Amino acid sequence: MDYALKESSTKFENILGTALKVPGVRVDREQFLLQTLGSKIKNENIVNLAIKTDPVAAGISIDKLDRIANSLIRKRTTNTSMVSFAAGMPGGLTMAATIPADTLQFLGTAIKLAQELVYLYGYGEIGNANQLDEDIKRELTLYLGVMFGIEKSAATLRVFTTNMSKQVLTRTSRRALSKTALYSITKKMGEIIGVKVTKAGFAKGVSKAVPIVGGVISGGTSYVSMNHMGHRLSEVLRESIFYTEADYNKDYKNICNEVVDVEFN
Repeated sequence: MDYALKESSTKFENILGTALKVPGVRVDREQFLLQTLGSKIKNENIVNLAIKTDPVAAGISIDKLDRIANSLIRKRTTNTSMVSFAAGMPGGLTMAATIPADTLQFLGTAIKLAQELVYLYGYGEIGNANQLDEDIKRELTLYLGVMFGIEKSAATLRVFTTNMSKQVLTRTSRRALSKTALYSITKKMGEIIGVKVTKAGFAKGVSKAVPIVGGVISGGTSYVSMNHMGHRLSEVLRESIFYTEADYNKDYKNICNEVVDVEFN
């Protein structure tokens, strides 16, 4: 592995692990849906059914979910740009000795938004008693890969996420990429995200040389980036609700072109 990529991968893993320890970054699915849907939908039975199954199965319209998703993206985008403005000032926030505060805060906000969006569009809890920490990190890396616009990340997410393709898989041969392949794919995503984070951090570091302008650049960059990232993920999640057998076959072939380790069951 190229040294620069190995270094970026390690950097990303360190930031991801640290970000997950920050209070408020992890999202409890039940509490999130109860609060978010409860404030928008007056029928308690629908809200409870959405928690028990998922919002789509509970009969909540896609348009309604889209409006809620847009509201969440605006909220998180505003939050990250405000904090990033403070971090962009000389002597800004310090949350970890080896990780710039604005970088940690930005990725932490992205992780929080990712969880909120996937729960809204029908996912189960990320992380449970049967999941290892590394499995949770790989799942989150997959969502972040889509948010950062990494090539083939959307196809990978759809194929590996059973609640998106469960109906499709009942009609097709039970073929699936192995867990080893998933590890390889998310490892590569981590490397790319690490590079992007490093470049973003460097750009913000340069901007700090000019006090007020530095803060504006940092906050403005975070606002635009988080907005695009949130909409990338929400669009993929929305499209995946209407996932078809043809879509699955196309995604599967797309991913197989990139990995050799494939299982045919």
